[in-house]
Amino acid sequence: MSRRSCRNTLQEKDANAPNQNTQCPRKRKAEHCKKTMTEAAKKQSYEIQNRWVEGDVSPCVLVETPHKELEETNNLAGFKHFRFKNLFIKPSPLPGLSWASSDDVWIKMLNKELKYIHDKSFIQQHPSLQPQMRSILLDWLLEVSEVYTLHRETFYLAQDLFDRFMLTQEDISKNQLQLIGITSLFIASKMEEIYPPKLQEFAYVTDGACDDDEILEMELVMLKALNWHLCPETVISWLKLYVQVDSLKEDPNFLVPQFSQETYIQITQLLDLCILDINSLDYQYGVLAAAAFCHFTSFETVQKVSGLPWDSISSCVRWMMPFMRTVKAYGKPRLKDFKKVAVEDRHNIQTHVDYLTMLNYSHRQQQDSLDRLSPVSVGGLLTPPKSTEKSANA
Repeated sequence: MSRRSCRNTLQEKDANAPNQNTQCPRKRKAEHCKKTMTEAAKKQSYEIQNRWVEGDVSPCVLVETPHKELEETNNLAGFKHFRFKNLFIKPSPLPGLSWASSDDVWIKMLNKELKYIHDKSFIQQHPSLQPQMRSILLDWLLEVSEVYTLHRETFYLAQDLFDRFMLTQEDISKNQLQLIGITSLFIASKMEEIYPPKLQEFAYVTDGACDDDEILEMELVMLKALNWHLCPETVISWLKLYVQVDSLKEDPNFLVPQFSQETYIQITQLLDLCILDINSLDYQYGVLAAAAFCHFTSFETVQKVSGLPWDSISSCVRWMMPFMRTVKAYGKPRLKDFKKVAVEDRHNIQTHVDYLTMLNYSHRQQQDSLDRLSPVSVGGLLTPPKSTEKSANA
């Protein structure tokens, strides 16, 4: 109905019933949609408030557009109720920004912790896979990233794409892991790199295991399975935010890194090692980055830059201790020089060391800690020898 016909209709109705309130059908429809969206927003806000402990701030502002994502949130409401119960909103630690509202940026980052779900339970959906296979695959992707001088954000985005994709699938065979892994890196490089490697280079690095067509076919499968949700806040993006806020000086340019490159690569090495362990998926990315930063600074500093209380990161800090001891035992990493990479950008390039050996060492330390705390060892009871010891004695 045109505006003119709508106006004429209203005039006729007003002439017949001057005291009756009438509206254009389009306007009534718009108001009805607005009312429905408002009701959905109230319902969504109520659900989110039930997921956090009571505090001095309102967590309902987390949901930016509840009417658009209400169905998705309702489908995952039961899972999120337990998975993200310790996520909360505190005043933004970001400084005043000239290009955006610091509160809006902070809320958007926190909101992504709700939208992008990861969980180690995906391994149960694939009976033929073992957690160690994921570790081997990610270690290989770290090595490929260094060969092609990809940024750390590219690798961590690939890791997130892989883990979230596996959560949507069932009964993936181990023969498909390398294809899924290299496709994840292929997608991530197109998202993050200015000059990403060519498709043929990703196929070449698999040594004939995957060809160009297979990578393109898997790319389409993954994009559909992920519903084109490709922009999470990764572990490394949270870490970079924390260390940048901590190192800010007066009148800073927030987009220019001001932290120490040497300290930064030490923390990233700890995160590289931790992310190979599937148990790292028990924690939100922001918590994982805060716990790693806590091992290199004081908790007061971590709380200032993240807003997280000790109860939210304490379990992750304790879980990370064997990995931290391993990193210290292997010595401080050194900045590497890469051709065509500026000196001020060296710390952003993903590097690789013998992470699998370091991971095994960390797991042995974890087991030793459990043995010391075990009531069986305290009681003096004998425990069965390891399988390797059995074969040696035989």
